[in-house]
Amino acid sequence: MDKRVQFDFEIDFTNGGGIQGQEFRLDIDGADISDEKLAKYIVEDMRLLMVGEVRILNKKIISEKHKRRPADENSEQ
Repeated sequence: MDKRVQFDFEIDFTNGGGIQGQEFRLDIDGADISDEKLAKYIVEDMRLLMVGEVRILNKKIISEKHKRRPADENSEQ
């Protein structure tokens, strides 16, 4: 079974404001992911700019089928 990470997050922007998410899920390679790598992944995946602090909360790894096709499959279309 594939691995996914489920977590809550809070992101502050350097120009004010912020966003948060609860029980957000992302596909991961392997059995774990660091909070730092997860923060970078979500900021890049959502194409966020002017990001200040990112807080990862309530992280847990779950066994669940990946929802996205691998990147090499996406480039073939």
